[in-house]
Amino acid sequence: MSARQINVTYRLETSGDIAALAAKIASDQSTGTFTELPNETADVRARCAARVASITPLPHGDTPAIPDLDGHGPYHRADVVISYPMDAVGTDIAALVTITIGGVYAVKGLSGVRVMDIDLPPEWSCHPGPQFGMQGSRDLMGVTDGPMIASIIKPSLGLLPDATAEVVAQLCAAGVDFIKDDEKLMSPAYSPLEARVKAIMPVIRAHEDETGKRVMYAFGISAADPDTMMRNHDIVRAHGGTAAVVNINSIGYGGMSFLRKRSELCLHAHRNGWDILTRHPRLGMEFRAYQKLWRLLGVDQFQINGIRAKYWEPDDSFVQSFKDVTTPIFSPDDCPLPVVCSGQWGGQAVDTFKRTGGSLDLMYLAGGGVHGHPMGMAAGVRAIRQAWDAAGTGQTLIDYAKDHPELAAALRKWGDTSQ
Repeated sequence: MSARQINVTYRLETSGDIAALAAKIASDQSTGTFTELPNETADVRARCAARVASITPLPHGDTPAIPDLDGHGPYHRADVVISYPMDAVGTDIAALVTITIGGVYAVKGLSGVRVMDIDLPPEWSCHPGPQFGMQGSRDLMGVTDGPMIASIIKPSLGLLPDATAEVVAQLCAAGVDFIKDDEKLMSPAYSPLEARVKAIMPVIRAHEDETGKRVMYAFGISAADPDTMMRNHDIVRAHGGTAAVVNINSIGYGGMSFLRKRSELCLHAHRNGWDILTRHPRLGMEFRAYQKLWRLLGVDQFQINGIRAKYWEPDDSFVQSFKDVTTPIFSPDDCPLPVVCSGQWGGQAVDTFKRTGGSLDLMYLAGGGVHGHPMGMAAGVRAIRQAWDAAGTGQTLIDYAKDHPELAAALRKWGDTSQ
C-alpha cells in the first residue's frame, strides 16, 4: 500500500464556513456521502479517505462567482489543499480527473471553485511525456540555438491544396524554421488532409534539396475517432512529414494517449477550448494544473499565447504559463517546447525576452506578423529575426531598426515604438 498522496489545491468560495466546505469536498470525493455509512470503517478511511491538508485564507468578497440565490455576502475565500491517497486514485488520468476535479464543481454550498495546482507523486512519472520535446524539436528543425521562427498558413481556411503549397514555398524561401496548419484546418472537403500532404511535402523536400534546410511542417490531424486520427498520422508519416497539430481539448485525454503511444511525429498542442475552463478568475482551472496532464500524456510543443496577444489573456498570465511549461514535473525531459503565439510580430520580442528570463528556448509563431508585413513574407520573417537579434543583444527595437529596414517597416505598420 502506497503512503504517497496526490495534493490538489483549490481556490474555494462560500458564504458558509470554508473549513466545513473543504471537509465536505474531501469526504464526498473519497469515501463519504450525505449520511454516515456502517462500512466506512476506520480502516477504509485510513486507506482511501481524502483529507484537508491546509487552508490559506484569502480576502473575502461581496459578490459570488456563481449566482447564489439563497445566500448572501460576505463570501469567504481560501486556497485549500486536499490530499488524496494514491491507493484511491492510482496513476490513471481519468481516475484523477473524476475523483479530484469532476465532482468538486457539483458540491452544494460553494459559490466559486478553481483548481489551482495538482502535485503528483513520483509514481506518476510512468506516463510517457514528450517524445521529442524541446531538444528533439530543435534537432528536427536543425536549429541549434536561438528562437525557432515559425508561421501559420493564412488565410486560416479556404485555400485549396495547391494554393497552400504555394504559400509554403514562399515561407520556406523566407527562412522560417516551422510552418503549421491553422488549428481550424483538419480535413475539410475543399482541402482533404491527404491531398494537402501530397501538395506540400514535395515543396518541403525541394527546399531541403536546394538549401539543406528541412522546414518542419505540422499538419492538422485531429479527429474525434482515434482510428481516423491515427490514419491521418500515418498519411503524414508516409509522405515524410515530421509533425502534427493536435487540438488537445477536442480529442481528449484518451485520444491523446492513443496517439502518443503510436506516434512517430512531433506533436504540436493547440489548447483551443482551454479558455472555457479558465476565463472566469474564480471558476475553472489554472493553466498550471491543466498543462501538467497534457505534458504527461506526451505533447512536444505547447502553444501558450504571448505578450500583447490578440486574445483576452493578460501578459502576466502568459508569463506564468511560460514558467509552468518550462518547469519540470519530474525531470527536464518532460518539458515541452513553449510556443509563443497569437498576434505576434517583432514588436513583442524584447518584452518576451525580458519577461521570460532571457530565454531563447522557444518557438515564436507569427501568422499575420509574417503574411501581413508591408514588404512581403520574406521581410516579415527577417523583421522578426531582427527583433530577436535586438532582444538577445540588449538593444532597443528603435535603435536596431535604424539600419534594418524590415524591422523599421514592421514598427511603422504595427506601431509599437516604445522599445
